[in-house]
Amino acid sequence: MKNLIVIPTLNEVNNLNFITNRIFKTLATIHILFIDDNSDDGTRKKIKFLRKKNKKIFFIFRNKRLGIGSAHKEGIKWAYKKKYKICFFMDCDRTHNPIILKKMLILFKKNYQIIGTSRFLNKKSIKDWSFYRKLLTQIRYALVKFFLGTNLDSSGGFRAFDLKKVKLSNFLISRNNSYFYLIESMFYFEKMGFKIAEVPVVLNKRVYGSSKMRTKDIFDALISLVILFIKKNFIYK
Repeated sequence: MKNLIVIPTLNEVNNLNFITNRIFKTLATIHILFIDDNSDDGTRKKIKFLRKKNKKIFFIFRNKRLGIGSAHKEGIKWAYKKKYKICFFMDCDRTHNPIILKKMLILFKKNYQIIGTSRFLNKKSIKDWSFYRKLLTQIRYALVKFFLGTNLDSSGGFRAFDLKKVKLSNFLISRNNSYFYLIESMFYFEKMGFKIAEVPVVLNKRVYGSSKMRTKDIFDALISLVILFIKKNFIYK
């Protein structure tokens, strides 16, 4: 059975060689799908070059910046269409260590259907991050836990799914196309009763490029969180 890693990209030209080399060193037979949101720094040219060297690399180039949630949805649709068994998602910024992929595969053998990662199971997970980013992450986790009643670190983009057990329609229940998709989709997966495990991770500080999250994304996520809280308590009951 084929397995796939979906990697959304936006101006990650300096990270592509590193991440692809680390992935194939960890899992030599894995396939990679890059979904690029109209990068303007040479990312697309680099992805095409990597594709010529390795036919296990694929790409979808989008002409607008449609958001990470939209990229996840497009990637999962492609994975089902191509009949992959396991679909991983990870970032391209070097914060996600591909060695975790092997740990995820082990958990699938224990009948978990969805594997996430957590920054709160290891005290050293974000030790290299700036004070501001640590604070933002901790506040976000506390708010999600309070409003949605979950202990999952659901805002992380490093996750994996058994596509034989999770249906495409389960992914598309979440209508959000931006960063909040990560939280909202995990809320629905947990609500639907899927068996979910989390792997503790140590996230490195970004070396090249910058975070694509804007202040607008933070406020939009907060509004979406309140709306989902209302649905959870007054509509879904």
